[in-house]
Amino acid sequence: MSSSEQDQTDKQKYEFKKVIEDLREYEGSGTQLVTIYIPDDRQISSVVEHVTQEHSEASNIKSKQTRTAVQDALTSIKDRLRYYDVYPPENGMVIFSGAIDTGGGRTDMVTKVLESPPQPIESFRYHCDSDFLTGPLEEMLGDKGLFGLIVLDRREANVGWLKGKRVEPVKSASSLVPGKQRKGGQSAQRFARLRLEAIDNFYQEVAGMADDLFVDRRHEMDGILVGGPSPTKDEFLDGDYLHHELGDMVLGKFDVSYTDESGLYDLVDAAQDILDEHEVMQDKSEMEEFFKELHDGNLATYGFEATRENLVMGAVDRLLISEDMRRDVISYECPNGHEEREVVDRREDTSDHDCSRCGETVDADEAEREDLIDHLMGIAEQRGTETKFISTDFEKGEQLLNAFGGVAGILRYDTGV
Repeated sequence: MSSSEQDQTDKQKYEFKKVIEDLREYEGSGTQLVTIYIPDDRQISSVVEHVTQEHSEASNIKSKQTRTAVQDALTSIKDRLRYYDVYPPENGMVIFSGAIDTGGGRTDMVTKVLESPPQPIESFRYHCDSDFLTGPLEEMLGDKGLFGLIVLDRREANVGWLKGKRVEPVKSASSLVPGKQRKGGQSAQRFARLRLEAIDNFYQEVAGMADDLFVDRRHEMDGILVGGPSPTKDEFLDGDYLHHELGDMVLGKFDVSYTDESGLYDLVDAAQDILDEHEVMQDKSEMEEFFKELHDGNLATYGFEATRENLVMGAVDRLLISEDMRRDVISYECPNGHEEREVVDRREDTSDHDCSRCGETVDADEAEREDLIDHLMGIAEQRGTETKFISTDFEKGEQLLNAFGGVAGILRYDTGV
């Protein structure tokens, strides 16, 4: 995946997270918030039929308020479905609709559609409750990484993927390796040779399965995990059976008792420490480079204003943003043409602003308000700057959020800003 494609993926995930955080705060006064998960192989006409049926059945709800709210939500969903042809977008879509409490006994109808989540929606799901069902989407957004999995002994092997937290078995093979006991009439030497040949052929077959599955996607992958009993996995790796580029991607080998599909799950469990470390390894590398430049060089910037100024100049090579930062930027332009910006908490109202240069007041209604991350990423895209979202699951990641305002950058050249 190219850096620009990765930036788009990260941006999409961030947009999804923002919507999900809003949805999690909404509550209905009854079981009137509707969520529908639609896989990409489900025909829209089938979904409309299901929604129509639910609308009919909702007429049996005893509470008039809840009955009306549910039917209004389902009508809104049907209206949204008209914008789609035969099938949903790639990876499917999720629709949320319902009357949310706004206080004082009042409600507000909300309908949101999230298309093409980071992983495919696996099954159709209709859910009606006092909260929107966001859990499955949150799990997708929390999943990071693509790893190749190989488990083998001398009898069988399985090859598959670890996509985020989801194990996906793909290929399997059974060997023709004879047992250790030779048949009568065979010399021990000939039997040993035939057995070694059979083992070698089986290892080649397993490597071929892995090559077919992994080689074309090696640039997307984060690594390969190999499991099985000793000495099988050691013989396989030491024998250089894997494609040389795949061999360099092996992160570790692990003792696993089973080599059927369940062995792939056992392998992931055995490798959990490495997987946890790998998830934040790239983030750690970015932050270590930032701190090195901060203390010993001239190619670090941090804080909203300084980082934004460097971005506008095109001087930022990589924009570092904390995954947990949730703030807005308000842009003011006074009557004399002076532009100023203020960073505020997302829940804080926009207020009037006195220009620090001329004292003129800018009315809050004339200010432009935008999500801070969207604001910076928009500039970064125009200047060819990569954006990296940094986890807070390690010390330096926490420091980015708490000590540097959640925004920093590694520069292409020293600007003095």
